[in-house]
Amino acid sequence: MAYVVTDACKKDFVCVAECSTAAIAPAQADAALGTVSQVFINPDECIDCGNCASVCECNAIFPEGDLPADKAHFADQNRAYFN
Repeated sequence: MAYVVTDACKKDFVCVAECSTAAIAPAQADAALGTVSQVFINPDECIDCGNCASVCECNAIFPEGDLPADKAHFADQNRAYFN
């Protein structure tokens, strides 16, 4: 199970810095940054460590299985960003 970023994301990049597998994108220097309203977690690279969620001050990151019902579609959005 991967973690998922939702629309509460403020793009402060604290989670990006904490991710030990570099599964969160885009990075601050990435040209794609201006085209998205949040960062995304690659479910194929996420190792389910929870480091990202533990530092997220806006509570935008959830384990996929714990996503609130109204945020469930963000699992597909995170996945789609990397496809």
